Amino acid sequence: QVQFVESGGGLVQPGGSLRLSCAASGSIFSIYGMGWYRQAPGKQRELVARVTSGGTITYIDHPVKGRFTISRDNAKNTVYLQMNSLKPEDTAVYYCNTNPPGPWGQGTQVTVSS
Repeated sequence: QVQFVESGGGLVQPGGSLRLSCAASGSIFSIYGMGWYRQAPGKQRELVARVTSGGTITYIDHPVKGRFTISRDNAKNTVYLQMNSLKPEDTAVYYCNTNPPGPWGQGTQVTVSS
């Protein structure tokens, strides 16, 4: 079973950027499709972007298109989410997981505020 440790969150001003990282345990990471999810206060967790084991990328949450970029490095068992032009509505706890998801990690808090 793959486990995840997310990092890279923080407080950023509107228009700023953050790069989230997700380190995955397990030697078979490369066979999984991966996703970044987020849960805003008072809302359900939602899939933001996903990348298949073969590298095909889909952005599920349309407002992030053109601003967020998901990528993976199978050699490092790591998935990234580059977030640019951040908006207050991007404030949430961000999680990575397989797609479809398994057990959740701790996530990393992203707060966009002036």
